[in-house]
Amino acid sequence: MFETNFDWDDLRLFLAVARGGGLSAAKASTGKSAPTLGRRMLDLERRLGCDLFRRQAKGYELTDRGEALLARVGALESRIQPIVEGAGGRSVYTAKISAGSWVTHILCAAAAELVGSDRTRLRFVASEDMADIGRREAVIGVRNQRPEGVALAGRRVGRVRFAVYAAAAAGASDGATVWAQPLGATPSARWVRENAGDAATIEVTNPRNALDLTLAGHTRAVLPTFIGDRTKGLRRHSSPIEELDHDQWLVTHHDDRFIPQVRHVIDRLYTVLTRTCGPG
Repeated sequence: MFETNFDWDDLRLFLAVARGGGLSAAKASTGKSAPTLGRRMLDLERRLGCDLFRRQAKGYELTDRGEALLARVGALESRIQPIVEGAGGRSVYTAKISAGSWVTHILCAAAAELVGSDRTRLRFVASEDMADIGRREAVIGVRNQRPEGVALAGRRVGRVRFAVYAAAAAGASDGATVWAQPLGATPSARWVRENAGDAATIEVTNPRNALDLTLAGHTRAVLPTFIGDRTKGLRRHSSPIEELDHDQWLVTHHDDRFIPQVRHVIDRLYTVLTRTCGPG
């Protein structure tokens, strides 16, 4: 099924729909309308002679054939992209960097150091959900554990610690009695749920809002020390929470780490993150 000749644009759109789980999620990254994407996927399936997706009410689910095509096309993406984008002699490589909200905040502040001079475009993918590096949802991931996949390579950055913070000006009866509760399954979010007890909470969908609430004196929050200790107007409200300590890793696909642009970005990320978080 993979021997047919294709326009790379067809496969690029397939990647967006497969990774996004449907047409709506793929619209923003491709600039194509949902009807156009749906038509292109049907045309691709007709040419391959098989179904790539199970079309459901809440999105598109890959069939076994679709999963196989995703693996093959994902592996080609990092090599084809510079050729396609470099038409006319101006090769630009897009390095998608997946990290949680707090690390992305640090990377944005240090963006000038990360860009370098090797014509690499950076794309920050900020999410508390891990992008699948093996399926090329991102080129580089900043992770809280050593990679276990056989196709993944990792480089340890340092040690991350967490503590409870409150506003420096808050009195004992102010925000210290109310918790900022991020929604999600991160270890720090679970810790707050398990330790808040009967205290009042304010739920937030973005961890950054927990910092905003705490700075305003409304809540206390569990934050990584590389954020809390560097934020003016906060004070530690606890010792470091040992059960939340974890190593930090830079993760990429084993094949992609040999691409010069990827290797250079990893080196720059390592410099920024070790300076920020410390070797641990």
